[in-house]
Amino acid sequence: MKVAILLLAAGRGTRLGSDVPKAFLNLGGETLLLHSAARLLAAVATRDSCEVIVLVQPEDRVELVPSCIDRLRAIMPSGTDPKIVDGGATRQESMELGLKATAEDVDFVCVHDAARPLVPVDRARECLRTAQAVGAALLAVPAADTLKRVEGSLAVETLDRSSIWCAQTPQIARREWFLQAIERAREAKFEATDDVSMLEHAGLPVSVVSGTAGNLKITRPDDLPLAQALLERDPTPFPNA
Repeated sequence: MKVAILLLAAGRGTRLGSDVPKAFLNLGGETLLLHSAARLLAAVATRDSCEVIVLVQPEDRVELVPSCIDRLRAIMPSGTDPKIVDGGATRQESMELGLKATAEDVDFVCVHDAARPLVPVDRARECLRTAQAVGAALLAVPAADTLKRVEGSLAVETLDRSSIWCAQTPQIARREWFLQAIERAREAKFEATDDVSMLEHAGLPVSVVSGTAGNLKITRPDDLPLAQALLERDPTPFPNA
């Protein structure tokens, strides 16, 4: 089985208040991008048949990628190089550009937010196993908070959260399923908010695998010190480094 890991690293980090795009922020001496790549590579059983594709903003390819590309190469399987691809204006466009960059013999595509640097290796491995069995899977956690529907500034309804899960990444599916789903989304002018929502729109089955609260997406200033504390408890396994 050949796996392509698509790392979405084009986020700007506006809510974080940083001048540096999120994927290139430092966590424990390494970029978020490197942590994400290392953990997903550790989750793939056959690393020698794995490729890594990084989606970036065009300006980051020039200004930021050169400073971390050698470290990324160091954790890649021997004889392989990461592919750096310019992302699009939306997540869906970036996803499509990343898919086009995958090799035709890829069986499964694993899409991950590079700003989730602490994805648990065992959970990512289970997500991949489930995708192999079903065709597609994602990590998610049950909604823990009470959910309110708000109009203006007023809470008008409390929603039933019993069947609500909060999506995480990785989100993994057969390559041909993602290609099929993107084509249908384009025809229907459907705008996806995450990757598997295109599969849902296309009527393809997606299994949910329990994630963890520690698989946080770095979004706000308080997230970085929390991530640092979590990293000390669960260090990233850096292969070949």
